[in-house]
Amino acid sequence: LTIFFDRQIRKQQQQQPRQHQLVTESLVDRLRRLSYISSLSSFTQRNSSYPSTTLSTMSESHSHGTNTPLDWIRIAISCFLVAFSIVIVLALIATGNTKLAQDVHPVAAGVILWACIIWMSMIEGGQCSMVGLPPIDRELYKESHPITYKICSWGHKGDNLDRYLMGRQFMVIFVNFTISLAGAPLAGAQVLGLPSWITAIFLDSGIAMVLQNVVVGQLTSQVNASHCMLDYINTHFMTFTYWVAALIEVTGVMHTSYLIRYMCYWAAGKPVESNEPPREGIQQLWFWGRVVWSLGILGFALAVTIAALFQGKTALWEGVPEIVGLILFFVLMSVVGLLEGMQIAFFTVAKLPKSERGDAPIAMKTCECLFKNGGKNLPGFMCGRQMTVTLCFFIIARVTTLNVGADDENIFGVSDSIQNFFNTGFLGAIITTILGSISWQLVASAFPIAFLSNPIVYIFLQLALALEATGICAAAWFLGLVQKKIMGFQYDEVYVGTPE
Repeated sequence: LTIFFDRQIRKQQQQQPRQHQLVTESLVDRLRRLSYISSLSSFTQRNSSYPSTTLSTMSESHSHGTNTPLDWIRIAISCFLVAFSIVIVLALIATGNTKLAQDVHPVAAGVILWACIIWMSMIEGGQCSMVGLPPIDRELYKESHPITYKICSWGHKGDNLDRYLMGRQFMVIFVNFTISLAGAPLAGAQVLGLPSWITAIFLDSGIAMVLQNVVVGQLTSQVNASHCMLDYINTHFMTFTYWVAALIEVTGVMHTSYLIRYMCYWAAGKPVESNEPPREGIQQLWFWGRVVWSLGILGFALAVTIAALFQGKTALWEGVPEIVGLILFFVLMSVVGLLEGMQIAFFTVAKLPKSERGDAPIAMKTCECLFKNGGKNLPGFMCGRQMTVTLCFFIIARVTTLNVGADDENIFGVSDSIQNFFNTGFLGAIITTILGSISWQLVASAFPIAFLSNPIVYIFLQLALALEATGICAAAWFLGLVQKKIMGFQYDEVYVGTPE
């Protein structure tokens, strides 16, 4: 669909002359704007309590989820649910009812759990900033945000942004995998003498872990990083996160995603766009060698997972036919991929002037919904999107997680130690990451306007906003306000002005 809409957009551009021509700033105008923004930035930093009508209006326009009494009722209920989830997860760890607490020590499990949640907040917020900042001239924030300037100098050089996205997504798998080991309940775990129905809702279904990890570790950071991109990554914590992601990408485990992206370019009849010179010799061999290595890993993971599924050796619910489980797996991967691509496309166009967002009707309608009233719906979409993705991952995990007992025959006759590794669900996570996440992100970053021209994108935007309106994740707005106040985050417009 993305390829189809890209072809339509290019056909319209060839048939109709551009009605609006972009005007390049003269050097004098550029220097004046730089001087004005620099003075505004320094003035605001020196006078943080300055009661500017402009800054006040800006703050109100970005505010979302905390405007009405109903919003605060939703926040109170959501905060209670999140706090309750945190308490019962910590109680599980303290009583040794998680795998890491049982095998290592409860204190170690608790420390690792919260270290990973804090790191996850930087991973998620960092992605918002890294994807959203490329349209902004780095010289505008070189002095006000020196660490952000350095990180973006590395991350936006050549094709490094794609490399960061790939390494970052694998890092998300690893962190979530570790969080699951540290905090997920063991089978039959009971805690705090809770009634069986509460245990079933919060522990057996995984809702407690979802609320804790999604609201605290992901949505709070995304709420602030959606509009405070410069401040959010102006820390060496992000420097560390960036280089870990870069090192992970070098391993080549996810390089199949590059092949899928290239296939989309070829199918669209467009040359592969790159900010780097063509690879030659050893570089070409090194790159395609890792693509083959990644294809081998993906093929093996698919073979093991599908074989286990049709042998009835996964955690798929009893009574569900294997073919239904397989179809459900690929459908939900597509939903996850669409939502992952949407966030990349949204942040790619977030800092573009309206004149550069194209004139495709659906794309314009999507952007209008997303960025109206100061962009309130962008963080709202992130909340609804994250809950939808988490729910899909929960179902996908049931389909792909192997459940081969000690008395069962191992898949493909592997050893017990390898089978125990398969049983962790890591192979399913690799499949989902390549086919249901990174590939869609790379395609969306290459064809952002065409991606937004898809009517299905607009439908899922509305569904995500409707899910956010239920208030189950409303605590993220309150925690975002607290984080913003403590960290002193300011909106990007304070430092660099608006795209227009």
